[in-house]
Amino acid sequence: MSAVRHALVFGGSGQVGAALIARLRAAGWAVAALSRTPPPTGDDGLHWLRGEFAALPELPRACDAIFSCGPLDLFSFWYVQADIACPRVVAFGSTSMQSKHAAADPDERALAQRLRAAEARVFGAAAERGAAATLLRPTLIYGAGRDHSLSRIAALAARTGFFVLPRGTRGLRQPVHVDDLAAAALAAIECTASFGRGYALPGGETLPYREMVVRTLAALPSRPRLIELPSPLFRLALRTAHASGRLRGLPAGAVARMREDLVFDAGPARRDLGYAPRAFAPRADMFASSAP
Repeated sequence: MSAVRHALVFGGSGQVGAALIARLRAAGWAVAALSRTPPPTGDDGLHWLRGEFAALPELPRACDAIFSCGPLDLFSFWYVQADIACPRVVAFGSTSMQSKHAAADPDERALAQRLRAAEARVFGAAAERGAAATLLRPTLIYGAGRDHSLSRIAALAARTGFFVLPRGTRGLRQPVHVDDLAAAALAAIECTASFGRGYALPGGETLPYREMVVRTLAALPSRPRLIELPSPLFRLALRTAHASGRLRGLPAGAVARMREDLVFDAGPARRDLGYAPRAFAPRADMFASSAP
């Protein structure tokens, strides 16, 4: 009988972390998972640790693999100074590192710079301690009802009965399901070709932004309508929604990017990790949060 392997998972109660833990447990791993808000229950092989990087609990001194499913910059600072024996690190970043490095919005450029610096810290710290790190960069995540993109669209459309887009939103997208990301993270552990490498993890289908929204709305029981407006009318509707408090937190440049192609190459991940993400066929339950 092979020995049980032990994983330390940061961001364990997040959408990607939850999917990863399910796969780790199914594969027989023992898991210590860190979260600010741990679920109320676990199992004999899943130990929840309450905390965050600003106030960490006592962590294991050794494990077989560390997975970071939360903010990469915070994880990178911890990992640089961590006193933990572990040969493998798999951390999630974002394709925003590539897509936003030349964005018009300075906040988005700063995000890309933080991601790039965080990746460099993780790779550097791993090399210094003789460990192997793999960085995974998802695109537009969906599937657990806890993302800030498609689930937000679904919630707004379900509440109002419609969703508004500007005409011409045909920029290409590759939405990726959380479970496909979890599968890639688990595959990376066994893949020596992934040591010291980063991978884009897009979804299995490339489709126009408008079509992505159409499928999202069609998956909802209430079948909300899609309304497309000329750009001037859309900007007016957007200002009205912001002023009324019905729409908050839409990043600067997000509307303009609806017409831009944000497409990434899954070839290296397919080659090294056996990555085989699903096509975009959403269901209503994929936009309903099960968060505690």
